[in-house]
Amino acid sequence: MNKLGVIMEEETTNELDPGIEAEEEEKTIEQALLDEKAKAEDYLANWQRAQADLINYRRRSEQEKAELGEYTKAMLVLGILPVLDDFERAISAVPEEEVNSGWLEGIRLIERKLRTVLESEGLSPIEALGESFDPNLHEAVRQDKGEEGIVIEEVQKGYKFRDRVLRASRVVIGNGETEED
Repeated sequence: MNKLGVIMEEETTNELDPGIEAEEEEKTIEQALLDEKAKAEDYLANWQRAQADLINYRRRSEQEKAELGEYTKAMLVLGILPVLDDFERAISAVPEEEVNSGWLEGIRLIERKLRTVLESEGLSPIEALGESFDPNLHEAVRQDKGEEGIVIEEVQKGYKFRDRVLRASRVVIGNGETEED
């Protein structure tokens, strides 16, 4: 090849090289852009996951606080129930001649006030007498003559605290025998 052909070939090669380099550079930039987009999507997904985890944590934390508060109230009410029982026993044990005395009326008022406060917090008595025996609500202490499976006597009153049994009623249930048997 002559000198002119070599120069022209070099110019052609030099002219093609910048195009190839630009194309390669464009591909590299596009790949880098795709990589950065993938990273950005990954970061966004991680951020959204972290945000959802935080929301769930807050909700769970609030629920646990509420449950702890309910548990604390229930334990306090459970601790007060013996006082309520003592009031009921004291009032029922008053001699007949003292039934209309002023001090007894004061005791009854205190008992009613205590019961009202506890009921306003969610305490409710479990109805037992004459009901069918329910092991979820009643604790059988003995059987006696009476209709089978029916509560015939309440030994200790039971209570629910906001739909949960706080203390089961201690009851006597009928064994199916009648007084005539």
